[in-house]
Amino acid sequence: MQSTLVLIKPDGVKRNLIGEILRRCEAKGYVVEELKLFSPSKDLLEKHYQEHQGKPFYEPLVEFMLSGPTLACKLSGDRVIEGFRSLAGTTDPTTAAPGTIRGDLARDWGLNVQQNLVHGSDSEESAAQELALWFD
Repeated sequence: MQSTLVLIKPDGVKRNLIGEILRRCEAKGYVVEELKLFSPSKDLLEKHYQEHQGKPFYEPLVEFMLSGPTLACKLSGDRVIEGFRSLAGTTDPTTAAPGTIRGDLARDWGLNVQQNLVHGSDSEESAAQELALWFD
């Protein structure tokens, strides 16, 4: 059994999409192991996104993630990392396929594609590191 970190970003929380996003995860057969709704600190976000420091989208992403509460979720299941990323859809809401979380629910705000409702770990190594950060 594999575990991954799923974040419902401030835009998803603000738009009251927590239930719908978690429903889709559970309908896929994944198990919600832990949930934590809170406003993350800048320090936590800088650690989480450290691989992107220096990139043009880094500062706007951290600022966006500081804009409101985030729901952190430990999600478990067979091949859950790959499966959730498929369920989420591509990062750009405009090109995300219909049937995916981003394709059906995310908006293109014309600002940046980081406002795309969810984050999911991209590997087992990332999942372990991210889960340790968000669920100390």
